[in-house]
Amino acid sequence: MTQFPTATDAGLTGCIRCCAVSSATDTHCTRCGAVLHPVSANSLQRVWAWWAAGLICYLPANLSPMLKTRTLGETQENTILGGVFELVGHHNYGVALIVFVASIVIPVAKFLAIAYLALAVGGPERAGGHRHLHLYEAVEFIGRWSMIDVFVVAILSSLVQLGFAASIHPGPAAVSFALSVAFTMLSAQSFDARLIWRGSEQDTV
Repeated sequence: MTQFPTATDAGLTGCIRCCAVSSATDTHCTRCGAVLHPVSANSLQRVWAWWAAGLICYLPANLSPMLKTRTLGETQENTILGGVFELVGHHNYGVALIVFVASIVIPVAKFLAIAYLALAVGGPERAGGHRHLHLYEAVEFIGRWSMIDVFVVAILSSLVQLGFAASIHPGPAAVSFALSVAFTMLSAQSFDARLIWRGSEQDTV
């Protein structure tokens, strides 16, 4: 399969802020003035660092209680998956599906997608392909929905405060889950999409 020349092959570099193309010898973008960085697979170190931090926080987020509910003096704690099962037990299938997708499926999918992209562009050959770009755009798109579990806990905690009768408080998993989401978002933002069209064998930095 014939490889088409990239911007780097032509002595050009793209601005990661405004996407303007400048000469590789320029230090600042001619459009927005941002500092230009050459494409390098070394930037994947930041991707993997944030990815690992997010994974470390995601494990306790699933093992620790996400929500602490106190009703008439009795306290009940639920993990994310335990809450899904309880919703199913109360026949709230729609809500259970939303929580399961937002809290289990999407985070795991993001971890797998970021790892796949980092491994693909870090190889010895060019990883150019629209499927990689579409996958990266999908990761960026679904990132905005990753905090839905934390938002639900925050809303319930502020609304349901009836003293001894009933109260809802966030569990330790809420902090871990929020940190995991933040770290995976930083991992995705640290990924240089220009690497999709250029392999590490041509990196000079």
